[in-house]
Amino acid sequence: MAEIAGFRGLLYDASKVEMSKVLAPPYDVIDDAGRAALAEQDAKNCVRIIVPEAEVPGDAKYDEALSAMEAWQREGVIVRDEAPAIYRYHQVFKHAELGDTEVVRRGFIAAVRLHGFDEGVILRHERTLKGPKVDRLKLWERTRCHLSQIFTLYSDPESKVDALFVDAEGSEPTIDGTTEDGTRHLLWRVTDEQTLSKVRAQLDGKPLYIADGHHRYETMLALRNQLLGGDVDGESRSSAAFGMMFLANIDDPGLVVLPTHRMIHNVADFDAASLRNRLSELFSVEAFELSGDIEQNALAIREALARGAEKGASIALVVPGESRAEILTLRSGLDLPALGLHGAKETLALDVTLLHGLVLEGILGIDKVAQEAQSHIDYIKDTRQALELCQAGDGQACFLMNATPVSQVVAVADVGEVMPQKSTFFYPKIASGIVFKPIAVDEVL
Repeated sequence: MAEIAGFRGLLYDASKVEMSKVLAPPYDVIDDAGRAALAEQDAKNCVRIIVPEAEVPGDAKYDEALSAMEAWQREGVIVRDEAPAIYRYHQVFKHAELGDTEVVRRGFIAAVRLHGFDEGVILRHERTLKGPKVDRLKLWERTRCHLSQIFTLYSDPESKVDALFVDAEGSEPTIDGTTEDGTRHLLWRVTDEQTLSKVRAQLDGKPLYIADGHHRYETMLALRNQLLGGDVDGESRSSAAFGMMFLANIDDPGLVVLPTHRMIHNVADFDAASLRNRLSELFSVEAFELSGDIEQNALAIREALARGAEKGASIALVVPGESRAEILTLRSGLDLPALGLHGAKETLALDVTLLHGLVLEGILGIDKVAQEAQSHIDYIKDTRQALELCQAGDGQACFLMNATPVSQVVAVADVGEVMPQKSTFFYPKIASGIVFKPIAVDEVL
């Protein structure tokens, strides 16, 4: 099953930069304004590598990324570790959806042997699009470096792996920085071969589940195949045969999944009364009035959704401009295949499957192509923000969701199926710039 190895990471020298000014979010959540702001924080911010720019349009930006990496290495700003290591990684954070509670998510970063999804070792729960993979492949091919981690999960109910890092956590971290979202990132270098061997032993025989980074994982596979050709049979020890991954325990209380809400807009001939009539055929409906206090409303909706989840799949509906919320709970005994929903029972049990199949496509006519293009759907990751938009009268209908439990993510992956777009929001994101993994065909891990 999953095979991990230490690797000689490429890390910022924290004595030469302020880590909080050189870390960045993942590349796929950085827009033009965000890139400019990050680059302005520090000329050595990793955004210059993960989202490169060039004066000449086209692929010249990938040359710029390589030039920056090489220059920073010459200057000693980023330094290659002398010995193979795995890297203990903590993220300390808060989020409005969690109240004022401080949470610590624990995991570690390692090289992991790459496998095709059909091999059943690395399991997915999401479909991918071509565009992002092409861009990352060109960037990683030019820099010969994995610039970000795949976020994966493993099962360890007794937290035996976490216990192996206690000594490392008692020392000063190698990296300590805070990103704009307020998340503190702490990284410890672990080079002790005995610890590495024990971690390997604990993960022996276990699959890994991709939580976030499906596009990047497929890019790693493509680059491996490109560099190694036919030598991808599971025996190669080349660094190109291993991806860089963050591994977290499914059973860690710090593993947080937040909901992603759906704001529907620009649907032709939309009528709220007609929508409600159709919904009542599929769901039992419990309505309650909203107050003028958005925080109070957000809490009330979260609590109502949690109660609804005890009965079955539940979704909240708020029509913008109205002052009530409706909790929709799936009626029992429905023949889902007859309603156009097909798949394994694990997939059909998901709130998001029912919303996307029965409501968005079945009632509102937003088909899978339109869903993928997000032409009628805005995804909102904060309940308060969603309600503010509703209060302002934006959009036509807002569907507020429970977070998808990790157990359901695992169950869908285990049966080889995938979930609708934006079904999971693992929070927080892994910071870019925490560690890079160079790739060399002749380097053995």
